[in-house]
Amino acid sequence: MRVGVLDAGSNTVRLEVADLDGAVPTGVHTAKQRLRLAELVERDGRLPSCAITLLADAVADARKEAESWGVADLDAFATAIIRDAPNRDEVLNAVLAETGLELRVMSGEREAELTFLAARAWMGWRAGPMVVLDIGGGSLEIAFGGTGVPDFAASMPLGAGRLTRRYFGRADPPPKRAVKAVRCRAEEQLREVSARVRAAEPLTAVATSRTFQQLARLCGAPPAKKGVHVPRELSRADLRKAVTILAGLPAAERAKLPGISRPRSRQALAGAVVAHTAMRQLDLASVTVCPWAVREGLLLQRLAELER
Repeated sequence: MRVGVLDAGSNTVRLEVADLDGAVPTGVHTAKQRLRLAELVERDGRLPSCAITLLADAVADARKEAESWGVADLDAFATAIIRDAPNRDEVLNAVLAETGLELRVMSGEREAELTFLAARAWMGWRAGPMVVLDIGGGSLEIAFGGTGVPDFAASMPLGAGRLTRRYFGRADPPPKRAVKAVRCRAEEQLREVSARVRAAEPLTAVATSRTFQQLARLCGAPPAKKGVHVPRELSRADLRKAVTILAGLPAAERAKLPGISRPRSRQALAGAVVAHTAMRQLDLASVTVCPWAVREGLLLQRLAELER
């Protein structure tokens, strides 16, 4: 059975097409459209009409592409930037009217659960009790568990794009006091969750998302061209140095660094601050970077449903 997952996020609309005929989903096609919705969102979090139009057009294009690849079932979902928008219903109704496809809003906790499921499948049972971190444009998800499902999952409004808009504004690079404010905000939000994780004493720490992938590359991990099966680690000590480097550069210069893409160069600093703060609060010396995340979690869930 060929299925598709469409992920409408803060920066891109991503389509993943996979066959569910084996023990694990087999990817056959991926595509993305870079919309940068986070740069268009209004101060109160509303998505303006121009952003809604861009989103609807991208979803329509992705649906057509999925159909051209023989997708029988397309699951489309939206994360924080749409989930938290005051005009969320307007956005969802516009997409449905334009594309005929219902864009499902996924809660942060559900996002964390599915990401944990994907990371567990990738890392295997030998990873033991495991904590998983995922930094998106709008939120940070953390999940912990010793089995195939997390014992608890949490979502916090600590996304790289969200914090960049709120604390850095147009400052490029931002002043030190703004960077400190992001760190203090992350420490406050993480206090309760980090205490629970430390008490559970995870054996393995895993990080997913483009934010962590780019930060790992910046800190010396192998480039993407080496393939997904090459091990990639990110140490807290290296990340601390990366925060200092990113904080001293404007976005245009950050984009020249290894791993930092131009579209994400503005939010790279906030993402690095949150990542480092989370690792410090959780007492993690390093994390393993996992290429699977929420989309693969959905595919694994569908595969499990078919096998019942």
